[in-house]
Amino acid sequence: MGVRANGVVVEADGPEDRKPQSDEARSAFTPPAGVEQPVVAEEEHPTSEFAVPKGLAPEPPAEPEGSAFALPSTYSARNAPPAYTPAHGMPRVRLSADAPWQDRMRTMLRLPVGDRPVPETARKEDDAGPAVGRVLDLTLRIGELLLAGGEGAEDVEAAMFAICRSYGLDRSEPTVTFTLLSITYQPSLVDDPITANRTVRRRGTDYNRLAAVYQLLADINAEDHDVTPEEAYRRLAEIRRNRHPYPGWVLTTAAGVLAGAASVLLGGDLTVFFVAALGAVLGDRLAWLCAGRGLPEFYQFLVAAMPPAAMGVLLTLLHTDLRPSAVITGGLFALIPGRALVAAVQDGLTGFYITASARLLEVGYFFVAIVVGVLSVLYVAVQFDAQLNPEGALGLVERPVVQILASMVLCATFAILLQQSRATVLFATLNGGVAWVIYASIAVTAGGSAVMATAVAAGLVGLFGQLIARYHHTSSLPYVTAAIGPLLPGSATYFGVLAIAQNNLDQGFANLAKAAALALAIAIGVNLGSELARLFMQAPGAAAARRAAKRTRGF
Repeated sequence: MGVRANGVVVEADGPEDRKPQSDEARSAFTPPAGVEQPVVAEEEHPTSEFAVPKGLAPEPPAEPEGSAFALPSTYSARNAPPAYTPAHGMPRVRLSADAPWQDRMRTMLRLPVGDRPVPETARKEDDAGPAVGRVLDLTLRIGELLLAGGEGAEDVEAAMFAICRSYGLDRSEPTVTFTLLSITYQPSLVDDPITANRTVRRRGTDYNRLAAVYQLLADINAEDHDVTPEEAYRRLAEIRRNRHPYPGWVLTTAAGVLAGAASVLLGGDLTVFFVAALGAVLGDRLAWLCAGRGLPEFYQFLVAAMPPAAMGVLLTLLHTDLRPSAVITGGLFALIPGRALVAAVQDGLTGFYITASARLLEVGYFFVAIVVGVLSVLYVAVQFDAQLNPEGALGLVERPVVQILASMVLCATFAILLQQSRATVLFATLNGGVAWVIYASIAVTAGGSAVMATAVAAGLVGLFGQLIARYHHTSSLPYVTAAIGPLLPGSATYFGVLAIAQNNLDQGFANLAKAAALALAIAIGVNLGSELARLFMQAPGAAAARRAAKRTRGF
C-alpha cells in the first residue's frame, strides 16, 4: 500500500522494502527513489582545476630572446629532418682480419669513439682479465721505445691502442706528444677514468730493437698467440738488454765510408773518397767524445761538422786539383737529420701539430749546429785567403755506373749506422739505388727541377718501403730511412754556408732555402708514397675505411 510522506507516494511491496536503509547504503546528497534527478550545472562537471575551458586557446610561452634552441616557424614535426642517428641506423664498420694490425688500429683511431666497432669476441663474466694498471704500464713502456726510436705519433698511438684493445681495455684513448705519452682508460660511462703517463727523456737510433718491438706487437695482436702481460714484460726486458748488432768500430768505419761514397756521388775520385772518409771519421770520434762528456746534441753536431770542412779547406790551401766541395758535402750527409724531418712532416700531415712543431724545432737546432760548425771553419779559411769557389763545383759529373754504385754503398752504410738488422740492409740498399736512378734521370739527364725529382724519388722510396713493411708486418723505417740518403740536400747546405762566409748573403740564404725545399720534398714524397701504398692495398674497413676529417674551407 502507499504511504504519503511530504506529498510523495512511496510504494512498499514487502516487509524488506519497509526497513529503513543505513547511512552506508545511501548518500545524504542522493535524491530519494522516485524523485526526478536535478539538472547539474555545466560548471559543476567533475574535471581538473588545471584544465583549460573549452573554446579557450592557451597562450604560448614567451620565447627567450636570442635562444639558439627555438624551433623556426616553418618547422614541421611530420617533415622534420632525420636526427643524428638516422632511422635506417648507422653503417656498421667491420675490420678485415687480413689487414695488418697497424692499418686496423689506425682506422679505429680515425673514427669517432661512438663509431668504433666492439670487440668480435665477448669477454666471459668469470674472466676478470689482467690488471688495468699493469696493462697501461706495459702500453706506455712499448710506446716509449717506439717514440724514442723515431716512429711517427700516429703509429705510436696505433700501437698503444692495439695493446689495450688486445687485453680487453676497449675504452682507452692514447695521446702522444714529442716527449710525453699518456693513456686513459674508462671502464664505463659512470666510472672514473684511469690515466697514466710516461716521459721520453732519451732518444736513440736502433732499428734492430724497433723491429723486435714490432714483432712483440704482432704477437700480442695475433689471434693464434696468447701473450700474457708477464710474458710481454719478459720479452720487453730482453729487447732492452739486447746489444747492438754492430760494434763501435764498425759504426765509425761506416760513417767514413758513407762520407766517401757521398763525395764520389758528387764527382769526386778515389783520393777524394779517402779524404772525405777521414774527415767523417774524425768528426764521428769528436761527437762520441762530446757525448761521453755529457754535452747536448747541439754541440755534438757542431763539432762533428768541423773536421770535414777542415779537410776541404786543407785541400784548397794545398792548391790541388781535387774537389774540396765534394769532401765537405760528403761529410755533411751523415749529419743531416733526414728521418727526424720526415717524421715531423708526417706528424703535421696526420694532424699531430704539436709533435710536428717540436720535431721541426729539433731539426732546426741540428741544422743550425751544422751550419755553425761549417761556417766557423770556412770563416777561418776566408781569413787565410782560401780560394773556395762554389761556381766551379756546382756542375754534376755524369758517371751513371759509378754514381749508382756509390749511392748503393751510401745506403748500405747508412743502414749500418741506423743499427738495422742484416736482413733489411739489402732491400734498403736496392731501394736507395732505384731512388738515385729516378732522381738523376729527371734532374741530370732530363734537366728537370731538382725539387720535383727529389719528391718523385722519395715517393717511390716511401711506396716500396711501405709495401715491403706491410708484407713483413713491421715498421717501414728500416726500408725507408737509409734509402733517402742519396737525396739529402748536402750540396745546397754547403753552398749556402759558403756564400754566407764570403759575405754573399742573398745567394747564401737562397741556397739554404733550396736545401729546406729539398728536405720538405723528401718528407712529403715519403709520406705520400706510404699513403698510396695503404690506399691501393686491402682496406681494413668495409663500410668506412680510413675516414679522415674533412676541412677544405679554412674554418
